[in-house]
Amino acid sequence: MPPKQPRAWQRMLSGRRLDLLDPTPMDIEIEDIAHGLAFVARWNGQTVGDWPYSVAEHSLLVEQLFSRANPGIAARWQLAALLHDAPEYVIGDMISPVKAAVGPGYGALDDRLAAAIHLRFGLPAQLPAAIKKGIKRADRISAWLEAIQIAGFSRAEADRFFGAPDEALVRGARIRPRAPVEARAEFLATHSRLMQAAIA
Repeated sequence: MPPKQPRAWQRMLSGRRLDLLDPTPMDIEIEDIAHGLAFVARWNGQTVGDWPYSVAEHSLLVEQLFSRANPGIAARWQLAALLHDAPEYVIGDMISPVKAAVGPGYGALDDRLAAAIHLRFGLPAQLPAAIKKGIKRADRISAWLEAIQIAGFSRAEADRFFGAPDEALVRGARIRPRAPVEARAEFLATHSRLMQAAIA
């Protein structure tokens, strides 16, 4: 008898069964993404406050920073910024040192899930290089803000690891970790707004 293959799918609250090794856009629902991301903690949970700082909250901040840095950019690319960490709703958030230790397999899994998510919401499977670069920049600025405001880094440490951001982009940005239900609701509302704008 051949050895039993390990299970590679996860049952979602929507009832969808998502194959992690071969994901399809048809098995992806925004409610599952929002719910999952609202319960995934950034920084391995090592942040101040009564609630963990979720990937849903981080995603909202990245979208805001990306939009602020690129005034007038198309709504579809704002949507791409919101969804930049969407695969983490099933594979979780790993800090960079752990990703490096795991190796290229994690990146390949993330890429497959990201492509399916993009297609599900009308985006190209692979984002244009300039858009990807802009989102990455916003992601690093978000990490800098998180590091100094809630993760215990000094400003000098954050500058060294993430690069000092343009002061105009971070002015007034305050991070306040909140209950998952609040983060989930705002993520869904933002997704709905951007989807409507993208197809208008």
